[in-house]
Amino acid sequence: MRRAVFLDRDGVLNVDTHYLHRISDVIWVPGAKEAVSLLTRLDYQIFIVTNQSGIARGYYTESDVQILHQWMCQQISEAGGRITAVYYCPFLEGAPLEKYNKKSDWRKPAPGMVLQAAREYHVDLSHSFMIGDGLRDIECAHAAGIDGYLFQGGRLDDFVREIIEMRTRHEGL
Repeated sequence: MRRAVFLDRDGVLNVDTHYLHRISDVIWVPGAKEAVSLLTRLDYQIFIVTNQSGIARGYYTESDVQILHQWMCQQISEAGGRITAVYYCPFLEGAPLEKYNKKSDWRKPAPGMVLQAAREYHVDLSHSFMIGDGLRDIECAHAAGIDGYLFQGGRLDDFVREIIEMRTRHEGL
């Protein structure tokens, strides 16, 4: 079993531009690719877990999201990082597209995406954590039994270094 980091996408890896689905609209959060590279060097499995209600609202398709995620993972790889897998939830209760109009345990704050990744990739949740930019991300982390850290801007790589240092001190006590 391996430790992992679960990253929200919008507001953590990329600037939240609301319903991002085009490569041309991606603005990386400062230090995002460097943060993933650091976590890769520290031998963490790294997962992106993201709600994508824009699919359910008909703003874009699952194919649009998959193309975007593939490109983001390639950009991160070129910077020395490695994304183990990307999980996204296209479902939304009350959505106009019937196919996606349902309650899902994958939609954060529910922990479904984290728990699915843990099962599929043999993640040691006791040594894993999540970084998100909203309360729903922290609630998701806690529901999955892992620590959650609220990123409120700045350089993501600096934020990750602080988390790693704090966790190392805590585990060393």
